[in-house]
Amino acid sequence: MTQDPETRSTQTGQTVTTLRMATNRVWNDKSGQKQEAVEYHTVVAWARLGEIAAQYLKKGGLVLIEGRIQTRSWLDKENNKRYTTEVVAESLQLGPRSASASGEYNREPMAPRSSMNDMKKPSPVIRDVEIPIIGEDEPLSMGVEESEMKVNKEDLPF
Repeated sequence: MTQDPETRSTQTGQTVTTLRMATNRVWNDKSGQKQEAVEYHTVVAWARLGEIAAQYLKKGGLVLIEGRIQTRSWLDKENNKRYTTEVVAESLQLGPRSASASGEYNREPMAPRSSMNDMKKPSPVIRDVEIPIIGEDEPLSMGVEESEMKVNKEDLPF
């Protein structure tokens, strides 16, 4: 996130949140030199998805956004036609918390949505005690029994 989310309401009372974010790309060119590029994006999140984004995302935070690209146009004050291309968020996944983040989560996680029509359906409330919190420095297998990490061939459906 390149800045804190901005939330507003439309004239009809619909909540919309604008997110500004950057994606980084690192690659080696033909000569083997490391190259880096940054792309900046505007993301628009509607309804409950936008409310969640506004509540939990902050500048510098990591987030995974899935959505569609949309270009819209308007006339500016000088009557010139202007265009902007945005990502309309259809789902989001909050990134990991840093070790310096405050102690407890107090959130309702958002499951991916298949379409904007699904935004009208209420999400189930998941309590904090049901959400495993993995710190940045902890291995992903922490708290998992070794027998749970092994896959038995007999358990595979194919």
